[in-house]
Amino acid sequence: MFRNQYDTDVTTWSPAGRLFQVEYAMEAVKQGSASIGLRSKTHVVLACVNKAQSELSSHQRKIFKVDDHIGVAIAGLTADGRVLSRYMRSESINYKFTYESSLPVGRLVVQLADKAQVCTQRSWKRPYGVGLLVGGLDESGAHLYYNCPSGNYFEYQAFAIGSRSQAAKTYLERKFETFDRASREELIKHALFAIKETLQGDKLTSSICTVAVVGVDEPFQVLDQQMGASDLGAAPMEE
Repeated sequence: MFRNQYDTDVTTWSPAGRLFQVEYAMEAVKQGSASIGLRSKTHVVLACVNKAQSELSSHQRKIFKVDDHIGVAIAGLTADGRVLSRYMRSESINYKFTYESSLPVGRLVVQLADKAQVCTQRSWKRPYGVGLLVGGLDESGAHLYYNCPSGNYFEYQAFAIGSRSQAAKTYLERKFETFDRASREELIKHALFAIKETLQGDKLTSSICTVAVVGVDEPFQVLDQQMGASDLGAAPMEE
């Protein structure tokens, strides 16, 4: 596991110019259960796989509400995701109290990225081992961002993170040109198809999948246990 003792703390660079602890945090995101996000001009849909540790335990929540216009889906260490979602919620409340308006999604993402980056330059800290898909609407429209443990952030039309996310990315890359003008229902169906790709043949049911949506005149809401694989059969779409 040790790489010539260059991974003993986060501030030690390897001769190749790498921070191994940051890479370990990014690997934790890859090992987490899959989460995906996609957006149109009017809506953002987040979806995730509810992966229980054993048959005797319940799953941990992977989608969190930040504000009426912002939500987040995570992959990686759920505990780190809860801490960051509480931070985002606090920042959103403080902004609304101070300015009497909703916090722009892009500004919140920058603040989140700055918080994550500080953990890569303090020897007594460790990077957050979680990736976040932040979806929301503001005056400039619908937005979907990915926040990396390294402190980088990127805006996407659609993206997938977590275990076996490459299969979902392949599906999203084939369909993303239609997302911009897609309706709310079509976005949800595409999200379910993308999640299904990560299951590698397992049956998609409402018990292992959570979907959330936010849109124009529609506050962020989680559709947990309200839809599942049966919805795919009710209104089939062409692959």
